[in-house]
Amino acid sequence: MPNASPNRHRPVTKPEDAHAQVVSTSSSPKLLIVEDETDLVRTLEYNFRQAGFEVHTATSGREGLRIAAAKGPDLVLLDLMLPDLQGVEVCRLLKADPKTRTTPVIILTARGEEVDRVVGFEIGADDYVTKPFSVRELVLRVRAVLRRGEPSSGRPAEVVKLGQLTIDSEAHRVHVEGREVLLTALEFRLLRTLVQRRDRVQTRETLLNDVWGLNLNVETRTIDTHIKRLREKLGKAGSLIETVRGVGYRFGAADESI
Repeated sequence: MPNASPNRHRPVTKPEDAHAQVVSTSSSPKLLIVEDETDLVRTLEYNFRQAGFEVHTATSGREGLRIAAAKGPDLVLLDLMLPDLQGVEVCRLLKADPKTRTTPVIILTARGEEVDRVVGFEIGADDYVTKPFSVRELVLRVRAVLRRGEPSSGRPAEVVKLGQLTIDSEAHRVHVEGREVLLTALEFRLLRTLVQRRDRVQTRETLLNDVWGLNLNVETRTIDTHIKRLREKLGKAGSLIETVRGVGYRFGAADESI
């Protein structure tokens, strides 16, 4: 399996098979690849089509935003270094648009420093993959992220009310004192995980594994950044997320006065 490389203008690494054909069905997950490196786009498009995805591609940030609004992808693979808008800005705009704010985003980049990863997760990315990477592993990561958003079959819709905080898992909505709070898909999963395990301390490592869905090589302070943003968005209800120093976080008991 070829590895994706950060080098620009390299030869195409995928095997060309004129007879290979993947039939896209309505049940195929829709993937949008926003990447300006043409050879890499071809490699990813080929492999994801072979894996059963319906694939759309864009080579600029603005084109990616337009296609995302028109096609409603199930997931976006987003390069940070684009010729017009930076990938960070594209991700922010996707998360700010009600139509795409819950769409998972996986960042693809050659920038693998800790600060870059933290910024990526701060803006709402669901995963962060550095180049060069294994295309096979990337396909598995995409499937893992998509599985997080799948409803649990056979289970009734869950609406949790804790004081003035209401969480509707099926509708993917959170309200505080009757006012809707807009959360990214990742923030919503983090809140839901804490609520489902309320009164039990969750270590940072546990939250990274269970919320992000993979054992990621990122600093655990990424969790601290997300908890801070989540508290700010929840306002008064944010105080329900308690810090257990030296261990992690716990969702405490709700008080009706919140």
